[in-house]
Amino acid sequence: MAKSLHSMTGFSSARGEMAPFSWAWELRSVNAKGLSLNLRIPDWLEGLEASLRAELGKVLTRGSVTLSLRIGRDEEKTALVLNESAMSNVLDALATLENEALERGVTLAPSRASDLLALRGVLETGAGDRVPAPLVAKLKQDFPSLLDGFLDMRRNEGKQLVSVLSAQLDEIENLTAKAAQLAGERREAVARALSQNLARVMEHAREADPDRVAQELALIAVKADVTEEIDRLGAHIKASRNLIAAGGPVGRKLDFLTQEFNREVNTICSKSQSVELTTVGLDMKAVIDQLREQVQNVE
Repeated sequence: MAKSLHSMTGFSSARGEMAPFSWAWELRSVNAKGLSLNLRIPDWLEGLEASLRAELGKVLTRGSVTLSLRIGRDEEKTALVLNESAMSNVLDALATLENEALERGVTLAPSRASDLLALRGVLETGAGDRVPAPLVAKLKQDFPSLLDGFLDMRRNEGKQLVSVLSAQLDEIENLTAKAAQLAGERREAVARALSQNLARVMEHAREADPDRVAQELALIAVKADVTEEIDRLGAHIKASRNLIAAGGPVGRKLDFLTQEFNREVNTICSKSQSVELTTVGLDMKAVIDQLREQVQNVE
């Protein structure tokens, strides 16, 4: 089964909660020459960033990818636990203070339980809230749905790219056929002109070596011939279509082919010696630039 073409542009977001925590995911990507993973994960969620980085690396090959996770906490839903050790220390200190005051004849106001509970360390959040392991496990379980939405968007963008790239390749193919037709018509005209020039040269330069003159004129004709460039353009068009049909991470290869397209058209323009052929070459260059711009979005 052929793989689909993916765009490097994608976005996905999601929310979740596990009392007393709530969170918001955001995953986005833009174009890049290689794969760049930028993760913004709270440091206290031990092991989560490494796990998420590995998951992204399994399914992505190119793009500048940013994953952010914001964690919130509802204090009203946070379980409180009495720290018996801290409470014992506070009571011991209070007893010592009261005894010392009594010996000195100082009267202290009675202590209230609410005052003692308000002291730092006497009441703490529950052990389950302090240890992030259950939360990390839940976040790992939550992440695949976010990633699926992200990949779906890249896949849908890729489908649109296929239509755009195919249309541009069709246009390049039509212009290539037009260039081949003009080159063929020009070839006959060039051959007639060379024959006439050869006849004039031989008429006015009787000492010239006919074979040498013929070789020079033939060399001029070869340098003006664009058959090979047109043939290579046809091969590049076919190769590009095959890559698009195959799908997968083919962006680098397509980018290389667009450079080859440009190279062949530049050569055609430099050899053309024809206003019509040069015009077709320039039209082709414009389409190739558009093609290359779109290829930059392909993973």
